Amino acid sequence: MIRIVLMIKLSGNLQLSMEASSKLKKHPVIPVKEPVYLEGPKSRGYELLFAFRVFKQFMKGFRALHFVGPCITVFGSARFKEDHPYYQQAREFGKRIAEAGFTTMTGGGPGIMEAANRGAFENGGKSVGCNIVLPFEQKENPYVHKSVTFEHFFVRKVLLVKYSYAFIILPGGFGTMDELFETLTLVQTKTISQFPIVLFGREYFAPLMEAIQEMESKGTISPSDMQLVLLTDNYEEAMNHISTYVRNNYKIKPRKQHWWLFEKR
Repeated sequence: MIRIVLMIKLSGNLQLSMEASSKLKKHPVIPVKEPVYLEGPKSRGYELLFAFRVFKQFMKGFRALHFVGPCITVFGSARFKEDHPYYQQAREFGKRIAEAGFTTMTGGGPGIMEAANRGAFENGGKSVGCNIVLPFEQKENPYVHKSVTFEHFFVRKVLLVKYSYAFIILPGGFGTMDELFETLTLVQTKTISQFPIVLFGREYFAPLMEAIQEMESKGTISPSDMQLVLLTDNYEEAMNHISTYVRNNYKIKPRKQHWWLFEKR
């Protein structure tokens, strides 16, 4: 009798355990592949592991991009197709960047990024992509000689800025605005050198420039900050602005390869 009761209890406990396990799978305490690192403090072990993963991503990027050469980074939307005028503009910039002897760097995805990489790739220039893991939109385009994929936007943005001597921003959405304003803030605060920042597309960026002018009129930025951005529709003006800055401020030297670090060009 006691044995039968125990078996019934064990059976009931097992069923409850299986139901709890099923619920846990459907609604896990920490959802799989979700950005929980921004949701308040976690255990010390979890945060140590997260810090290690971030460090590992930085090291992967540094090793992969050390020899890519002086870059110009092109920012813009991933949503424009090949027949769109903005795509063609980015492709032309990739060509001109290659002709100027720079490496074209982008976020490595479709749209504007693909177009700029393609322009460089098809015209004998170096083409590099810093990609990101996303559930939609972002996939590696086929016009890159070297590509690195990151898990976190902040790691990716550091790499997109670190190797570049100028930034060309074409029409885009939230991601493009994030990249523009982070770069602009780094230049404004002198965290990085006063690299040229080109907004290409007067009509598209006119409302944005009006908002920036309003900031200046209200005193939230300095009048001199208005000079940090060149707004233009002219390829020649954009490239001359960049080339003049680089010639006047830098002497490009090739990086040495150290065999004991197992470095690859």
